[in-house]
Parts: sequence; structure tokens; C-alpha cells
Amino acid sequence: MVRHPRRATPVPGPVFTPAATVASCVGFVLIGALQALYGPAIPALRQDFGLSPSTAGLALSAHFVGGVAGVLLFDRLYGRIGNRRLLAASYLLMATGAAGFALAPNWPTALTAALLAGLGFGGIDYGLNQLFAVGFGHRSAAMLNILNAHFGIGAILGPALIGAAGADDYPTVFLAFALVNFPLLLCLRGVRDKAPHPTEATATTTGPTPLTRSLTSILTVFVALYVLHVGIEAGVGGWEPTHLETVGYGAGIAATATSVYWLMMTIGRFLVAPLALRFSAPAIIAVSCAGMTACLLLAAVPDLAPYAYAGVGLFIAPIFPTGLPWLHRAAPGAARAGALVIAASMVGGVAAGPALGKVIEWSDIRAVPLLLAAVSAACLTATLWLIRATRTPNATP
Repeated sequence: MVRHPRRATPVPGPVFTPAATVASCVGFVLIGALQALYGPAIPALRQDFGLSPSTAGLALSAHFVGGVAGVLLFDRLYGRIGNRRLLAASYLLMATGAAGFALAPNWPTALTAALLAGLGFGGIDYGLNQLFAVGFGHRSAAMLNILNAHFGIGAILGPALIGAAGADDYPTVFLAFALVNFPLLLCLRGVRDKAPHPTEATATTTGPTPLTRSLTSILTVFVALYVLHVGIEAGVGGWEPTHLETVGYGAGIAATATSVYWLMMTIGRFLVAPLALRFSAPAIIAVSCAGMTACLLLAAVPDLAPYAYAGVGLFIAPIFPTGLPWLHRAAPGAARAGALVIAASMVGGVAAGPALGKVIEWSDIRAVPLLLAAVSAACLTATLWLIRATRTPNATP
């Protein structure tokens, strides 16, 4: 009897080719720029459509509502439809929405277009974060930091483009943004259409299953960590200029210091990428939360405030991207875990401004850093709880 050799099980290729990895980083530059384009365009929007400040601000709210819907929709379809089709649909939605916003003849149409762009934004945000979290093995945390650093680059470039073109010419910027999405569609061939499920990926790359207490408790605390730290991120970005002006700094210095804060967040993600190859995600996040808390306390000292806020940007930078691989390891059975925390983080970003504003009404603008320090201390507490709750059986102290 002639024995036929067994066919080896084909080993799937990488989730991203090098070209697709670069294109994904460009995609994150785009979503960072899109989120940052609305604010500088508000003066022209008010003039074109006869809007009050609060009504003009609804454009960003519509964007975030669409973003949350995009995250949940992508998660619902993840694994059922190929990754390339989902990402392609997200880029097309974002491009269509941006073009519609630029050409909108009236405000309701503009809001609908912003919602549509946000839907694509959410799909790209969640989709690429999810695929990077499971697609690079032990390098996932490092690659996620690099990916999300490009979001910061876009957030810096967006206002600069509006400033260079002039707020009145915002339609040209939005149209150019829409066109830049299309070349990225060609690079989707380098994305594996069926990426590993988070459970499969964590089982092969992160070692033993953690000693979890309750999956519900783990997810609840992760959601709290993401909501709170994104609330701090948005809170500093929104209230730092007002706080600095209140304690005696000029408007120009306050605006520059806020730009430095966002710049340090971007730099911090690039800096932590090599560290993520040597240190665990829990250790990086614990140090980040501790440093963030210390810097916010120092920001209450007027002479140190601008420098302390820059430190906040540096320390807060790794939390969002580094936490995703930890989440997949800690809750491998929760298929919706990534979507839950990313959607929650968007809600935290939207709610932070009004919530902090209401608390400030009861206290004083000078209390902003102390209020945020209290929230940061809660982030540190949540992180320490998660470290204990997800410790692996053979973990060393």
C-alpha cells in the first residue's frame, strides 16, 4: 500500500503586508485629521448657514454619533464579511460624508453628511485597531502605539490645513480629504481577508489564560478605564487654554501649550512602541496612569502648569493602544470586548466637555487640574485592580 504524505495545514499569511501596514497608518492620519477639521471650520459654518455656536458644534456631535454607530456596525459584521470589504466600505463612507459636508446646500444636509463620515470614521477606527491588536502577535501593542500615533499626526495637520487655506475655504479641504481616501482602497489587497479571531490570537501569542474573576467585572473595569482616560484626554484638550489664561498666561501661550499637549501625546506613542516589546501592557499602563496623575497635580501650580500639561500628554499616550491587546488576553471569550471599549471611549470623549463644564460651574476653573487628577487616580485604581484580576497562574510579581 502506498501511503500518501499528509498535506500540511496551510499557514495563513500575515494580516498586513508592509504596504498595507503603511496604508493603515495613513488611514489613521486621515481619521485624526477629519475629527480635527470641524472645529476650525465653525466660524465659516456659522456665517454660511447662519448658526449659533452651539448649533455649529453639532457637526462634531454628529460625527461622534456616527463614529459610535460605525464601531458597533463593524463589530457586528466582523468575521461575517471579509476585512477588505468592511474597510473599503468604511473608507468610501468617510469620503462620501466628507464630500457631502463640503457641498451641502443646507445645515440638515451637512449634519447628515457629518454623520455619514463619522460612520466610516468609526469603521476605520475600530477595524484597524481590532486587526492590529490580533495581527502582529507579541508586537501588537507596539504596532498599535505606532498606528495611533498617526492619528495624532492627523489631528495636528487638520487645523493646520484649515489655517493655511482659510476657514472660508473649508469645503476645498474637506473635498481634498475625500479624494485622499481613494488611493488607500488599492492597498487593501495587502490585508488578510479573514483575520484571526481575538480568542485564537491570544491563545497563540500571549501564553496561559489569565485567572479572571468575572468576565462582566473585567469588562466593566476596562470600560471604566477607557471612558475615564479618554475623558481626561478630551478634558485637558478642551479646558487647558481656559485654565492657563485664568492663572495668568496670555491667549497665545495658552494655545501653544495646548498644541504641545497634543504633540506630546503623538510623540509618546512613538516612544513607547519599542518599550512595548520589553515591558508588559499592564506595567506600561500602570506607570502611565501614575505619571498622568502626578502631572495633573503639578498642573495646579501656575508656574508649572504648561510643562505639566505636556507631561500629561506624554503619559496618557500609551493607554488607549496598549490596553487593547491586554483586553483581548484578559477577556478572550468576549467577542464584543474591543467594540465595547472603543465605543465607550468615544462616548467618554463626547461627555467629558459638558460634564467637566458642569463641575466647574460648581467649583472654579482653577480646580480643573485637580478634578482631572481625581479622575486619573480612578484610572490608576482601575488599572491596579485589573492587574490583580487578570494575573496569569505563572506570573511573577
